[in-house]
This record gives sequence, C-alpha cells and structure tokens, in this order.
Amino acid sequence: MDLNTGALIIVAGYLIGMLVIGFVVGKIKIKTSSDYMIAGRRMGLFMVAFSLSANNIGGGSTTGLADKAFGAWGMSAIWYVLAASIAMIPLAYFAPRIRKTLAVTIPEVIGRRFGTGSSVFSAVLNILALFCLTSSQVAASGSVVSTLTGIPMNVCLIVAGVIIIVYTTLGGMIADQISDFVQFIIILAGLAIATPIVIHGCGGWEAISSQLPGEQLDPTKIGWVVIIGYIFNYFCTFLSGPEMISRFESAKDEKTAFRASLLSGVLMAAMAIFPTLLGLAALAMKDQIAGITGATAMMAVTEHFAPTIITGLVSAAIISATMSSADSNLLCMSTMFMKDIMFHYSAKAKSLTDDQTIFWTRACNVIFCTVAMLISLLQINIVTMNTFAFAIRCAGPFAAYGLGMVVPRATKHSGQISVIAGTIGVIFWQLLSGGDFYLGILPVVFGCAVGTVTFFIVNAIEWKMGIEPAPSAFLSAKEAQELERE
Repeated sequence: MDLNTGALIIVAGYLIGMLVIGFVVGKIKIKTSSDYMIAGRRMGLFMVAFSLSANNIGGGSTTGLADKAFGAWGMSAIWYVLAASIAMIPLAYFAPRIRKTLAVTIPEVIGRRFGTGSSVFSAVLNILALFCLTSSQVAASGSVVSTLTGIPMNVCLIVAGVIIIVYTTLGGMIADQISDFVQFIIILAGLAIATPIVIHGCGGWEAISSQLPGEQLDPTKIGWVVIIGYIFNYFCTFLSGPEMISRFESAKDEKTAFRASLLSGVLMAAMAIFPTLLGLAALAMKDQIAGITGATAMMAVTEHFAPTIITGLVSAAIISATMSSADSNLLCMSTMFMKDIMFHYSAKAKSLTDDQTIFWTRACNVIFCTVAMLISLLQINIVTMNTFAFAIRCAGPFAAYGLGMVVPRATKHSGQISVIAGTIGVIFWQLLSGGDFYLGILPVVFGCAVGTVTFFIVNAIEWKMGIEPAPSAFLSAKEAQELERE
C-alpha cells in the first residue's frame, strides 16, 4: 500500500497535540489525587457534555458503525448511535444524583450501601470489561495508522497503545476532558466535511443507492425489537458505566451534570448518520476498491474517493473517537483498581499520600494498557468485544448502583443478591444467544432486567420481615463538607 503522506502528517500533528495536552496539564493542573481522578469536581457544562459524547463515540461508533452499514444492517446501522443519544434523556434524571454522591467510582457507592463484597465484585467485573474496551479502542486506532502507512497491523497497535499510555498517564482526568473536547469537535467536523465529499466522489447518492438492494436502505431493517433493545442497552450501560459516571462526578454541581446529559444526547444524534452513509458508500463501490472489508470500509472508501486532506480529517476523526474512549477506559480502570481493590485490601495503600496515589495510579495505567495492547493483537471484532464488555460490567451492578440511589429503603441483601443475579443472567443469555440476540433481546438488557426484578423481590420480602434499610448512598452533610474541604 502506498504511503498517504498528507493524511499521515495531519494524524501525526493531532497525536502530537494530544501528547502536549497531557504533558502541560500534568505539569500545571494536577495537584491532588482528586485532580487526577475526577478533575477536582470543577468542570463546566460544555466540557462535561463534550466529554460524555466523545466517550460514547468510540471505535465501535465510527469504524464499527460503518462496518455494520457495510454488512447486514445497512441504513438501520444508524440506530447503533442514535439509540445512545435517546438513552441520554432518562440518564439525565440520574445525573444530579450521581454528582450528589460525591463518590469517585461506582463500586464506592455500592460499597456504601451494600457492603465491601458487592463493591469488590463490581470492581472486578468493571476492570475485566475495561480491559476489553481499551483493547478495542487500541485496535481501532491501530487499524487507521496501518491503513495510512501500510505498516503491519501489529506494529501499529503497539504505536497506538504507547501514545494512549503517555498522554493518559501524564494528564489524568483534566487532560482527558480537554482532549475529549477537542476530539469530539474533530470527530463531528471531520465526518461532516468528509461524508458529502465522498458521496459526491461516488457519483452522488442516487448512484450509491442504485447499487444497493432495497432492504439495505430501510432504516428499520434490524426491527423495532432490536432498536428498542439498543436504547435500553445504552441506558443500562451508561448508568453503570464508569467513564460516564466519572464525568458526572467531575461536574462542578448537580445542575451541570443534568444539563450535560441532555446536551450530550443532542451532540451524539448530530453525528449518527455520517459513519452509516460512509459504510453504505463503501458497500456500493466495493467492486472498485480492492481488498475492502467491513472493518476497513470507512477508511478505504474515503481514501479512494476523497482528496488527501479529507482522508487525513477522517483518519484524525477515527483516532479521536477511539482515543477519547481508550483514555477514559484506562483511567477508570486504574482509578477503580486503586480505590476499590487496593484501598480495601492493603493497609499500606490506605496510608498513601496524594502524590503516592497519583504515582501508583499512573503505574497502573502503564501496566493495564500494556495488557490491553496484547489483547488487541488478537484482532477480535470491535463491536463483538464492545458488546461483551458492556454486558459483563453493567448487568450485575446496574440495579445495586442505579436503584441504590433512588430507593432509600433498599435493604443490604437486595443489592448484594441483585449483583450476582444480574451477572448470572447476562452470562446465561449471552450463551443462549450464541453471539446473536436471542428473541431480539440483548444480553445486557436481559441481565439488567434480572438484576432489577431480583432487587425488588428481595426488598419486598425483607420489608415485610422488618429488615432495616441499608446505609445511604449519599454522604451526610458533615461528611460532604469534610470531603469538599479536602
């Protein structure tokens, strides 16, 4: 493959910019572990909203979405992102309550209400899932570099992983959100500019649609059961997703968290169409592009039909999408390991100073991303990996975390048992589905439903028995004041 020098220069400039952000923020803004993990709880509306959006629009929502459109889903692939934007509406109800907990992680809140065992189990599920999610984003970034340069994929995966390690480790959550802000603008602008140019290069939409079977243009081809299932899927994964929760926790107040959720939904809806159209254009022109596959559809059709500068913009957009998710997944994984596992089981970890906590969290970033890079070398399908990861991390903690904040009388056993029941439910449905969606129901939706039903059944039984409610998910006024002073 010929080296696309112009596009590579644009991407290289973007990557250098991200490294500069990480270095500068790390030197100037990171003073405490709170700064590093949750940006000191001082981020405003647009920073939080753009960061939420950038985290949701990852490799699965760009290259993965184009892959879906190129394959069996056709135009209905748009729901892969549009469903996520709709899910942000009910999430806004929980956003201020999430901020009100003044926690850092999901397991921390679960632990307050339902005990250490539930907290640690939830942390383990999340960390396993975050390994998969980080790996999928490294893989997507590496595929772009490989397409541009012709360098073997394995080498590009390592390069992408190293860059993610460096800027995430240096700047923490503040750099993460600043880079997310820049990244989402690049994603939206890059794809919005590139898509009409590619369509024009293909001969216009009429030329593209004439080459496609009629069912590929049906926006509801996958069926309403699957579409509604995806909306529930995203709501479940967002409400129990650590990278989402960390953004709400970083907001300067509860009102900002609420508004950011709604604004993020609008931002995501605005870009849902672009990867879909590029995937359909690639499918229509596949006979003109040698070696094109679903995984390379977006980059291949852009490189073939658009000028070099547009290829560079799309390349930067895809890398922006993947890295905006990868850095958040990596930081959440390290934070959770330190806060919810090490602090529980190591007396020495509890006595760490702020500087020492930052050091060891950064060390975890390096170790965990290295492992994720090794997983990415297996080159597992991005959407498949993301779907499994979202399912395993969300189904168990969903009821205990989400309902634990809004059901004050919840008993300790209701949270504990729901975490286990939800996890068993999602694994059972995943095996029953055999990689598909049995009866059109996503495994994560089934698992969350099992956990929720279990939560209410146990509560109903124990309320009749007169069992006392579990401790509150929220700190007392005195505890909150002390934490804010720290």
